[in-house]
Amino acid sequence: MSDRLQQLSSHISNAYGRGLLAGEVAIITGAGQGIGRSVAFLFAKEGAKVVISDIDAKRLETVSEEIKAIGGDVLSVAGDVGADDFPKKIVDATVNKYGKINHIVNNAGFTFDKMLHTTPDDTFDIIMKIHVRAPFRLIRQAAPYFRLKPEQRENRSIINVSSTSGLHGNVGQANYAAAKAAVLGLTKTIAKEWGPFGVRANTVAFGLIHTRLTASKEAGVTIEIDGKKVALGVPGAQRPVTAAPTPEAYPQIPLRRGGTPEDAAGSVLFLASPLASYVSGHTLEVTGGAGI
Repeated sequence: MSDRLQQLSSHISNAYGRGLLAGEVAIITGAGQGIGRSVAFLFAKEGAKVVISDIDAKRLETVSEEIKAIGGDVLSVAGDVGADDFPKKIVDATVNKYGKINHIVNNAGFTFDKMLHTTPDDTFDIIMKIHVRAPFRLIRQAAPYFRLKPEQRENRSIINVSSTSGLHGNVGQANYAAAKAAVLGLTKTIAKEWGPFGVRANTVAFGLIHTRLTASKEAGVTIEIDGKKVALGVPGAQRPVTAAPTPEAYPQIPLRRGGTPEDAAGSVLFLASPLASYVSGHTLEVTGGAGI
């Protein structure tokens, strides 16, 4: 039995000895911190050339240097994913340096929570713009590098980040829940249209992952959008940030704990890797049941 296990282990090592994504090129938005940063690190460790983007140029440069320090191949393209010129800017930069695109991880986003009856149009519209319109425009811009002839095809995937709010709704998140639900429809359409070209499209719907979006709103973390400061976090959230199960704090989460950005990155890697070569049009719910 031990000999057989050794044999199987060597098969796996030989197949992916240089990493699950060796030689492939991945664009990852919102990579300055949190889930996006962890995805960029994990992809780089698995041999991918990573093109990282974030609206915060300083944070992005720090992440770029950290990836280089572990031997990763990285290109940093700072910018607002909602800007009209962003898709062409990042696709052109990627292709000019690496000549191709294998994966797009649409992760950039934020929350702008208000009760439905007090949500103004601009608060609804900006969330739709960043979480739905921006991924759509980036994917459309990259279409020539995904819709390829059979002899040009490699492992290619689109991974759009959603939320359990998009699956189940959430109090105070009419805008965010609507946007994250729309991401599911976008992903399924890509899967159907681009499947014949060998392209997989999947969604990851995250529940409680410990990032600045799920921390206590009272901590005072903000971002600036269109000249306005937007407060991030959940009012009164005092959830312990721990990888250890905490039944009384998380009764609705099967694992009885929140997830870490590293946990989240692992699910994204799976969907991008050859291990998921027959998975497309699906939604993977991670630490489900609690919402954010």
